[in-house]
Amino acid sequence: MASRDLALGVVFLVQTLAGILGNSSLLLHYLILYFTGCKFRLTDLILIHLAVANALVILSKGVPQTMAALGMTHFLDDTGCKLVFYVHRVSRDVSIGSICLLSVFQAITISPTSSRWIKFKVKAPKYVGPSIILCWSLNLMLSVMVPMHVTGKWQNSNITRKMDYDYCSAMPHVKITVSLHIALMLFHYVVFVGLMLWASSFMVFILYRHKQQVQYIHALSHRSFPGSRATQSILVLVSTFVLLCSLSSFLQFCLAFFSIHKMWLVKASALIAGCFPTVSPYILMSYDSRVPTHCLPWQQSPLCSEK
Repeated sequence: MASRDLALGVVFLVQTLAGILGNSSLLLHYLILYFTGCKFRLTDLILIHLAVANALVILSKGVPQTMAALGMTHFLDDTGCKLVFYVHRVSRDVSIGSICLLSVFQAITISPTSSRWIKFKVKAPKYVGPSIILCWSLNLMLSVMVPMHVTGKWQNSNITRKMDYDYCSAMPHVKITVSLHIALMLFHYVVFVGLMLWASSFMVFILYRHKQQVQYIHALSHRSFPGSRATQSILVLVSTFVLLCSLSSFLQFCLAFFSIHKMWLVKASALIAGCFPTVSPYILMSYDSRVPTHCLPWQQSPLCSEK
């Protein structure tokens, strides 16, 4: 094994281990908050599903990519390749949908209690669960075509235009399928990223207006805006996602539609695609000020009820 391949394998291994540890810790954090009686925020259920989706992204992409980078390239058969790529596509799209839901529901949570917004604030908790179920259901259905174009490395060796992913291969698409896939992908990203940017802009406006108000009220100047830390974490999360997703999508676009099949581009795309699922749990935990030990029924703390 070349030293460059070994170094790349170590990088993938570190990223995978860090991502699994981070998302497992985030899930454990919410379980502890729940069982110690800490009151959940509106967005906590969405964050739990985001952590699950990110963990599946890492397991379905990071683990196989690490094994391939370390020299093990024939560990998946045809069925295994189809399953791994299907789980990765579903979990990746659920992660995107969860971030969109997260930003929209947080924007509703911190919206002013005026007559125009109060009906959304009252109804929002009822739609969190159904929205998550809809997100998973739609992505499970929309990704059913992915396994049809994925095969094991040793399958269909007579086809020369296969996309080589080290441990699996992708079959070439017909033109009508490519056009449909492009249209669906663009619509998917434009809608979700557009909603994220709208909700993020709205949250920035609310935080800025609050900062301007407290400058004139000395008694409130030392008090934090309700949900400000949660809002800041979501803004950082969305910004990180949009940056990494844009770069990853560009590389995926080059791979899929410009017939650029260089292996370094495949590996760079996989490495960047794994960055967000790896760093997102650490961003969320660094901004969560709730302390589980203070959320016991006989030790209720303001930290537990922070919205």
